[in-house]
Amino acid sequence: MQTATLYLAPSSKPSFLMKADPNDGLKLYSYWRSSAAYRVRIALNLKGLVYETIAVNLVGEGGEHLQEPYSRINPQALVPVLSDNGNIITQSMAICEYLDERYRDYPLLPKDVLQRAHIRSLALQVACDIHPLNNLRVQKYLKSQCEEHIDITKWMLHWMGEGLAAIEKQLAEKSGGHSVNLPVEPGLFECFLIPQVYNAERYGTDMTMFPLLGRIVTECRQHTAFINAAPENQPDAVLL
Repeated sequence: MQTATLYLAPSSKPSFLMKADPNDGLKLYSYWRSSAAYRVRIALNLKGLVYETIAVNLVGEGGEHLQEPYSRINPQALVPVLSDNGNIITQSMAICEYLDERYRDYPLLPKDVLQRAHIRSLALQVACDIHPLNNLRVQKYLKSQCEEHIDITKWMLHWMGEGLAAIEKQLAEKSGGHSVNLPVEPGLFECFLIPQVYNAERYGTDMTMFPLLGRIVTECRQHTAFINAAPENQPDAVLL
């Protein structure tokens, strides 16, 4: 089955692999509000895969991701990490690509080469241009170095707004400025877009400025795979 969506993410070489405990099945090391982990949860759910969530608290007790034994599993001390029968894969893009290659049911990428390239570009704009400027460790560093001189919320709104506006413009150009072909079956771009919009809304981004993206988000949020992957529905969720 080939996905009809126009908005997905890349496929490249697998991530560096390390060995953990063998014969463990699928385990996802996750934090409920991590947008990178959120992406992988959606991908796992879209593919109908059963997995165990292992919560890694990024904020409590100095951050479990910085402590043993997690730092042995992932020397970057980041989430998510996927363990597939003891094979450790890091980085959300690499994990999603691995899942698509390893588990063929419900492909997350289309077959057309040009379409895949377009999709990769859009997904990488989320993963590499928007998200890294706003993630938790960047916020902490800015606060520690520039607390008296920088408004963190203003910083985040600027970069998220700029990045989403660029994607909106590309979708408008592709669709003639009138509408966007919503995915019959969501794929990798949706896996990356929805978590980013979740973050944008948390910090007060006016999403009415991006009507084409808004249509995609509205449809995806009615899909069971996205509902079950939502931060508030995770076992380690702390609802504030």
